[in-house]
Amino acid sequence: MRRTARIALLAAVLAALSAGRAAAQQQTPKPPEKATPAMPGMHGMHGDSAHHAGAPAAPGAKPKPGARPDAGKPAGPTSHEGMAGMEHGAMSMPIPMPAGMPMMPGLMGLSTGLTPFLPGAGVDPASLPAARPTEVAHLEDGDTLELTAMLVRRTVRGRTFTMYGFNGQVPGPLIRVPQNATITVRFRNRIDLPSAVHWHGVRLDNASDGVPGVTQAPVAPGDSFVYTVHFPDAGIYWYHPHVREDIEQAMGLFGNMLVDAPDRDYYSPANREQVLILDDLLMNGDTLIPFGTEGPDFALMGRVGNVILVNGEPRYSLRVKRGEVVRFYLTNASSSRTYNLSFGGAAMKVVAADVSRFEREERVESVVLAPAERYVVQVRFDRPGRYALVNAVQAINHFRGEFEPEVDTLGIVTVEATPATPDYSRAFATLRANAAVSRDIAKYRPYFDKEPAKRLTLTVEATGLPLATVQFMSIDTAYYAPVEWVDGMPDMNWLSTSRQVRWILRDDATGKENMDIDWHVPQGSIVKLRIFNDPRSFHPMQHPIHLHGQRMLVVARDGVRTKNLVWKDTALIPVGSTVDLLIDASNPGDWMLHCHIAEHLGSGMMALLHVDPSGRP
Repeated sequence: MRRTARIALLAAVLAALSAGRAAAQQQTPKPPEKATPAMPGMHGMHGDSAHHAGAPAAPGAKPKPGARPDAGKPAGPTSHEGMAGMEHGAMSMPIPMPAGMPMMPGLMGLSTGLTPFLPGAGVDPASLPAARPTEVAHLEDGDTLELTAMLVRRTVRGRTFTMYGFNGQVPGPLIRVPQNATITVRFRNRIDLPSAVHWHGVRLDNASDGVPGVTQAPVAPGDSFVYTVHFPDAGIYWYHPHVREDIEQAMGLFGNMLVDAPDRDYYSPANREQVLILDDLLMNGDTLIPFGTEGPDFALMGRVGNVILVNGEPRYSLRVKRGEVVRFYLTNASSSRTYNLSFGGAAMKVVAADVSRFEREERVESVVLAPAERYVVQVRFDRPGRYALVNAVQAINHFRGEFEPEVDTLGIVTVEATPATPDYSRAFATLRANAAVSRDIAKYRPYFDKEPAKRLTLTVEATGLPLATVQFMSIDTAYYAPVEWVDGMPDMNWLSTSRQVRWILRDDATGKENMDIDWHVPQGSIVKLRIFNDPRSFHPMQHPIHLHGQRMLVVARDGVRTKNLVWKDTALIPVGSTVDLLIDASNPGDWMLHCHIAEHLGSGMMALLHVDPSGRP
């Protein structure tokens, strides 16, 4: 669709919506509320309320393709009559709109119908401890860590809020352990919601995975739980709640785990290392945008913040010497935002990702981090001056139907004139091959070309959304972007809740969806899973798919073999893409498979993979 025709059509829709809004409101009854069971892994929320490294490909708009014979059942019918949960005039829309984007006339005066929630209702922030920066918790095999989720006082851009933190820190303590260590974590919940702790990416015992409804009961406020965490793999991992992630994680409950290999030469040499965990907050002026008590809002795209934070602060800074090589451990803890990071033109190479090193170090201009992904990069700052850590993406203006470059400066690295010692320039220039990784992967290569044992289609169903949203989507989704880097429709997104939106993992073989999927595989099996992200759905969007307790290889994307492999636990599935994953199902137990956009998880996008112990049918 040509841009001029698109704008004319959108203008006609807007005019019709504005003219007919009052009549439409009068004719729209509010249906009675209904109750549905709580979703596993998301206690406190009910169903009715409740890579690759490198620069991203140019995200030119793509037309939706025709039907695919092998894509599984298409998205079910979408009904929008009744606008369930929508309320008129309950509160003014609190969502800041992007520059140049008008608010949809048909949405003005609507609210989500959810009860607003922010941490610590009625608590004076002055009575709370001020959040502290991350402290390193050095632990050895057999040690015990006391970990408390608690209310803290945080100041962001001069404004003070009541939020959450682990042990009073945001991010939580950096847990640093040697590979193959086993530690005990005594978790205490001192916040105002049920909680739990999931040890993301760690192939630990299933009983300690931290998923209420699957491996444990939720930890009520005031209660405690003991986890046993074993670390079989070196690298960077993170921990966060698996209860109302859209609230608890967004409000500060997250932290990193750094697992050191016994080999001091595991990575190429660096002069120093930095652990950076990225997240974002959604603010309007001096206030936080409330969450929904009964379930997530922003259910279409997820909550994309307008204040980006590095290690809990809106401005990162680092001073280094000329020629220094810095190893950065990067983690994306945002609910929905995908980042494209670079360091102001400084030379960078990617060396590792979620669960292992790459087969070969690779020179990159930037690194893409979807929610929950981790990457380890090494950067050499060879000249004095200031280097900006930037997130450079192609934003989408849904109203104008255009892609626009958007660059956020997240911090500054200042390089002094004094030369660094020792000088690692020669080692940095060498792109190492990691033979141990290739040897480990070799036994899985015979499975790369086999037919998939399992197939999933990713889609969405929506019911009761505002008429303006439905009409806009019918035009807007005629074209799609493989990745939506920003929220280009925040008013429509905010008004979509888990009452109206159901994100879907669909088993192509059986038609079963989400928690009705009942996959069993024997321990030690190698499972090829093919995932197709259907671009014909009501609102197609990328999905970072995370598998608990196992490791997997991204062996192909859209039929193109991955040339430089790395073990992962989270894989980004762009819109319209087919991605082949090879799962090493070596860890017995019942494991969650889900989208790691918090609001998509909270809208049902999860399933279980049962890895049956050896010797059991």
